[in-house]
Amino acid sequence: MTERQLHALAAAAGVQRRWEDVRGQQQQVADETLAAVLAALGLPVDSDAAMQDAVALLAAAAQRLPPLLTMTCGPDGLAVPGSQPGDRYRLVLEEGEQREGRLEQGWGGEARLPALTTPGYHRLEVGGAHCQVAAAPSRCFSLLEAGATRHDAAAPWALAAQLYGLRRQGDLGIGDFGGVAQLARSAARLGAGALALSPVHAQFSADPTKYGPYAPSTRLLLNVLHADPAAALGPQAVPANDEAAFIDWPAAAARKLARLRALYDQAQDHPGFVAFRDQAGPALEEHARFEALHAHLYGGDAALWHWRDWPAEYRTPQAVGVQRFVRDHAGEVAFHAFCQWLADASLAEAQRVARQSGMSIGLIADLAVGTDGGGSHAWSRQDEVISGFSVGAPPDIFSPLGQDWGLTAFSPLQMRAGGFRAFQELLRATMRHAGGMRLDHAMGLQRLWVVPTGMGPAEGAYLGYPVQDLLRLLALESHRHRCIVIGEDLGTLPEGFHQRMAQAGILGMRVLWFEQDKEGGFRPPRDWPVEAAAMTTTHDLPTVAGWWRGRDIEWREKLGRFPSHEAAQQEQAQRQQDRTALWDAMRESRAAEGPPPNDPQPVVDAALVHVASARCSLAILPLEDALGLDEQPNMPGTVEGHPNWQRRLPGQAADLLHDPAVARRLGSFARARPRRAS
Repeated sequence: MTERQLHALAAAAGVQRRWEDVRGQQQQVADETLAAVLAALGLPVDSDAAMQDAVALLAAAAQRLPPLLTMTCGPDGLAVPGSQPGDRYRLVLEEGEQREGRLEQGWGGEARLPALTTPGYHRLEVGGAHCQVAAAPSRCFSLLEAGATRHDAAAPWALAAQLYGLRRQGDLGIGDFGGVAQLARSAARLGAGALALSPVHAQFSADPTKYGPYAPSTRLLLNVLHADPAAALGPQAVPANDEAAFIDWPAAAARKLARLRALYDQAQDHPGFVAFRDQAGPALEEHARFEALHAHLYGGDAALWHWRDWPAEYRTPQAVGVQRFVRDHAGEVAFHAFCQWLADASLAEAQRVARQSGMSIGLIADLAVGTDGGGSHAWSRQDEVISGFSVGAPPDIFSPLGQDWGLTAFSPLQMRAGGFRAFQELLRATMRHAGGMRLDHAMGLQRLWVVPTGMGPAEGAYLGYPVQDLLRLLALESHRHRCIVIGEDLGTLPEGFHQRMAQAGILGMRVLWFEQDKEGGFRPPRDWPVEAAAMTTTHDLPTVAGWWRGRDIEWREKLGRFPSHEAAQQEQAQRQQDRTALWDAMRESRAAEGPPPNDPQPVVDAALVHVASARCSLAILPLEDALGLDEQPNMPGTVEGHPNWQRRLPGQAADLLHDPAVARRLGSFARARPRRAS
């Protein structure tokens, strides 16, 4: 194996040999990493001849008509690979209109389909071949189109909630979509245009210790532990409230699943369930089969948690053993499909309540960047996802060793070969009952940091994705679902990524803690960008009260995250400087006055007004800051020692915003939003 051929294959497959770190320094990827990533993509690295052939095959594939081409509606038309200028074409628009003609010649001599102004999925026939053409608007569905932004009103704002932490009478210990509906109704009355939720993706019913919302089994289905059966089955008898401050996931999951099983025994023939299952398609059946198999195999042997460790007859959905299992355990498979019906109906009801209560957007769904490699998506769609490496992040200021999130990702090669069906399916599932979508780690539209199995996070490489195609599909689906898009763009970004997102109509994220200049001062909110959502914090960062107290530093020292006690003291000293800088900035923005207080609650009040006054198109307030809480939902890099994804909010979802202090804060937040510029 020679370097030249290895590097040529890496370039052809989109594996970057060089990258720029967060400090602007150039880094080079080791050949060992390149070889491991290419092998995981299914490309040969064992000989020069094989690599040369693979490069030629990739080049040839780029010259053939693919299953799907994307274009932007407008004057530029569409390059059609595998064709020549003058070739006859026939275009059948999605609504049935037919157009015929000859391909034009582009500036580079390529064959081009004439300009198209009708968005949609159309069928192109040329030279005896055919493909689908996704013609997209130039930008994603906007706040203005949603009715959230009006010339005569202040810019919109939203609340953000960790769904599992909500409380509702009868929720059996885990927040559910019924609590979401109650909170949305209260927030709408106070003027909120949206309610952003933590991810609601399907988890592992057989293993409730796997409850991290960003490492799901599949992103195509829902976490059934959030189901509110009343949405589909009518009012239910409800037990007493669970008043615990933390969720006992195994115990609460057992109670919920027992309740769902009792309901299945009573209502398995419900017409709504029968219709849902008939219409849901293969994704539902594949996940239901996985859930039943996982409970059967892992329930009998703890060594069989991962499907790759299952007996061979169960490792693929099409295997004879799986078909036999489904036949013999049809009731178990149906039960898991039934649970999905209840979850889907209750999420739909929460969105209906949010919109009916006056929210212009309603719920904002959170799309995790990947799935657990041991989950139902990786099992049922083995051609779509990559084994052999996991997704993470390179070393940066906050994580000097890099991060390995243990998540699988779509193969960019299979994305193109499959006509982007997997990506379309994912967008449609996420937008199904939402008026907005947050893309976790939005940089994944362009590149992902992948870590080969057996290597450390710092030994990874960037794998490129067809960003232009993905952005066009995102714009098209967002309009079809009337769904705004927010992209989490924090961390090491590709050059020009902020601008690319803004051009595509995707709102970036501007978090208070990161809006600092090189001198350590905090940027005035008037200088924050318009094409963004302003927020005080996120689920991975300290709350305002916690930051002011230094609670996050205390936790990190307690958990041994500092190399020495002196390092922790240095962090505390830096935090004191940052407190002064933040208070100065908030006084400059007229959100605060006087000397900085010791009590964090006045700081919370000021920080909310400061952030809300940003000229960003949207402002999002996490409930933890609305309530003035000290503790953050998650501490990245920790598995034990910190109660990640376990904290419950203090009070019932229906009543949280009725507290006079909370209502006053929300009123101040709403009043601080700037008027929309004409």
